[in-house]
Amino acid sequence: MAGQLILGLGILVFIHELGHFLAARAFGIRVEKFYLFFDAWGVKLFNLKKGETEYGVGWLPLGGYVKISGMIDESMDAEQMKSEPQPWEFRSKPAWQRLIVMIAGVVMNVILGIAIYTGNLLYFKKEYLPNAEVSKGIYSYALGQELGLQNGDKIVAIDGKSFERFEELYSTRILFGATLTVDRAGETKYIEVPENFYRKVGASGRWNFIGTGTLQHTIMSVSENDNAAKAGLKEGDQIVAVNGASVQFNDGLREILSTKKGGSVQVQVLRSNQTMDYTVDVSENGTIGIGYQTTSLVDSAYTLQPYTFASALSFGTSDAFEALISNIKGLKQIFAGKEKVSDSVQGPIGIATIYGATFDWARFWAITGLLSMVLALMNILPIPALDGGHVLFLLIEVVTRRKFSDKFMERTQVVGMVILLTLMVFVLGNDIWKHILN
Repeated sequence: MAGQLILGLGILVFIHELGHFLAARAFGIRVEKFYLFFDAWGVKLFNLKKGETEYGVGWLPLGGYVKISGMIDESMDAEQMKSEPQPWEFRSKPAWQRLIVMIAGVVMNVILGIAIYTGNLLYFKKEYLPNAEVSKGIYSYALGQELGLQNGDKIVAIDGKSFERFEELYSTRILFGATLTVDRAGETKYIEVPENFYRKVGASGRWNFIGTGTLQHTIMSVSENDNAAKAGLKEGDQIVAVNGASVQFNDGLREILSTKKGGSVQVQVLRSNQTMDYTVDVSENGTIGIGYQTTSLVDSAYTLQPYTFASALSFGTSDAFEALISNIKGLKQIFAGKEKVSDSVQGPIGIATIYGATFDWARFWAITGLLSMVLALMNILPIPALDGGHVLFLLIEVVTRRKFSDKFMERTQVVGMVILLTLMVFVLGNDIWKHILN
């Protein structure tokens, strides 16, 4: 987990700071330092001086920085500001150039996010199910039925707009509320999805919403010395039927077991392409001692569409900005008091947990791409000491044509640092507390 966290953050921080560095150098602004991670209290893991810039790696993997000459930043180096402005300094450049330097980091994170999302589609997913291919319509599971969706419905538009990929129906375009246009046996229906729908999907899983008609129940774990293990069930078995009733078109396993408490059931599984039957005792709690994962399978009659570079770039860009929009919606939910901050934010420990203990490149890049867009959003927030704070003051300067004093910028930087440190302490404390509870 730690290795993936450090690698992921290292990539994100390096690209972000590279944006500031390249923009500054393009306008002839001197960059004194370029550091991946913080060299707090002067402790460096690596450093070298090339030209006017010191490059290095700090020991504290919570971010990074470029120290730009003539700019009041997190280093709080006020001494340099006492001398007369030099032509190579940040403060000597016109506002529009300083503005580009400040937004360059965010722009680079957005570009990186799009590149990762695009690469994931091309290299890992490779193909998708076109919505037009789902000619038999959807299969509506419990959450879909709650909304009013029925088996055989064809969802043709989201908020009045048609869509290409069937998987768009699992995106935050739906989960945060939407209007679905449905073709039901030739009749047009409109289904409203509430804005808090994401909570229900998060609690029970995407598979419990809608699918293309077929479910696959795969046993992921078998409790040692429990009923399933004694009967002979194994990890990787696919459950086909229980007591002769197919569970490939519904998640009836829990319901069947709940009606057989203290009794036994006949479980039919598929193992290495062979169908096998087992008699399994059911506990008084309605369990047999397995953990299983349910996934919705694409009907074999449907033709998948391969991603081309053009389509992957188009969909990758759309997916990246969808991630950005979903986080904005999430922030709105927090500020509106509809979500707890403690439940919604993740610090280093939480992020490491999301990466997981097993290194999987597809998962690693998917999470890193999402974090790149999150980092772009967080950095553009108008908080002093963040890029967004500098951008806000520069925009005011452009409009009013009056430059803020160095003393004012120093004080706002202090305020911003206090806010960020307070947030950092809260996030880390929240991470540790949640880890203890779990």
